[in-house]
Amino acid sequence: MRIRINHSTFYKYDIHVPYTAQLIRLHPRSHQGQQVLSWRVLSENGRSLPSTFDGYGNVLHMLTRDQMHDNAAIIAQGEVETADMAGVVRGAVETLPPLYYLRQTQFTQPDEAIRALAQEAAGDYDAIEKLHRLMLRIRWRVAYEIGATGSGTTAAEALAHGRGVCQDHTHIFLSAARLLGYPARYVSGYLWVPGLMEAGDAGHAWAEAMVEGLGWVGFDVANGVCPDANYVRVAAGLDFLEAAPIRGVRRGEGEEAMRVAVDIRQSHQVQQQ
Repeated sequence: MRIRINHSTFYKYDIHVPYTAQLIRLHPRSHQGQQVLSWRVLSENGRSLPSTFDGYGNVLHMLTRDQMHDNAAIIAQGEVETADMAGVVRGAVETLPPLYYLRQTQFTQPDEAIRALAQEAAGDYDAIEKLHRLMLRIRWRVAYEIGATGSGTTAAEALAHGRGVCQDHTHIFLSAARLLGYPARYVSGYLWVPGLMEAGDAGHAWAEAMVEGLGWVGFDVANGVCPDANYVRVAAGLDFLEAAPIRGVRRGEGEEAMRVAVDIRQSHQVQQQ
């Protein structure tokens, strides 16, 4: 399947500010089951932004504005060809050993409720069955509700609240999976939903866990499935902060307004005889 994506982020300040810096993780990389056919990350004037790689192997772009300005924009767009790998990720760039992903963070620090949840999924099952049980229990316990939590909500808070979004589902899964001894990481990316081209104000997030004999396997708790050809994998890290599409700072006073639009659609391919 070919998926075309246009992810635009626009900033508007009510007064001119002297400095803006944004770290951008919006460039997918190729691996088995995902081939990046074309991709570019641009500023508001259409210029390509400089890039490097972070410690996880994610493509990292940088936008800086060091003169007075009252607006800025980041535009990521391109086309990716995907295949259904039943959630298994092979051939991705790996810069760290799997055991690194047993580390808990401020977002995934477990409490007694998460420990109990992890034990509910444990038992005399193989790894895949345990992780599927964990995924479905979180999905049942935490209803998907936009606006119920914020970007700083922790896994423990989201579980106690019983409502959240894909970021919260993923943090809870990471926390519990790590307790069970499975290295697990946060993944940011995109999900194409047939019949829905406009993805609103965000992309998507899910988890990957290391399973012996299979390698990294994805678990989309929000939808209760393993990622398939409808998913485009972009960045990975220990939690949301380390795989966030955009993180930035600015100097100056005044208010900031941000508008995000993510347009995802299936490309029409010419059938070859």
